[in-house]
Amino acid sequence: MKEVLQTIIESLVEDKDGIQINEVNNDRSIVFEVKVAEKDMGRVIGKEGRIAKAIRTIFKAVASKEQKKVTIEFID
Repeated sequence: MKEVLQTIIESLVEDKDGIQINEVNNDRSIVFEVKVAEKDMGRVIGKEGRIAKAIRTIFKAVASKEQKKVTIEFID
């Protein structure tokens, strides 16, 4: 799942080297901490958070098949 998230984020940002994704696994949940360059944060979050919400929705659907809960946090 991390590779899919990496691909999505890379397609949105200009500074691909500034992407950092940390994955924290628990028994039933996965937390992805996404950090991008400051100038690209607006592109990842989108107007009124629409892009971030869409990314979370995609991963919620994927995680439900694996019976896990996925949380994606965008860190400044």
